[in-house]
Amino acid sequence: MLDANSLTYAALSTPEGEVSSTVTGSAVDIRGFIGNLMVTQDVGTATGTSETLDGKIQDSADGSTGWADVSGATFTQVTDSDDVQSISVETRATKRYIRYVGTIAGTSPTFDLGVSLVGFTDTV
Repeated sequence: MLDANSLTYAALSTPEGEVSSTVTGSAVDIRGFIGNLMVTQDVGTATGTSETLDGKIQDSADGSTGWADVSGATFTQVTDSDDVQSISVETRATKRYIRYVGTIAGTSPTFDLGVSLVGFTDTV
């Protein structure tokens, strides 16, 4: 049964806040989630010269090895401030653990970054 009590939030990006080099989030166990997860990448201020952020979701069976990109779970490249994007990740099409990877490039780039997921957990 899906109801407001089964809605769950988790942070995917570490560290949350200003980042200036590639960031790899912690593994999040999605066992217990059902259906689609909404993953949101929220960029506030972006500075630098020709700064870019390429965000994506990866999955792994054990949360420590074998990380691979999840097909279709890629954010559009960010090149400016104030960019919020959400993508859908199907729990049945991924392995047990997911994480966020944000590749940062440019000259002295910094991004104010937060990444989160929202999804329903099985309450039966």
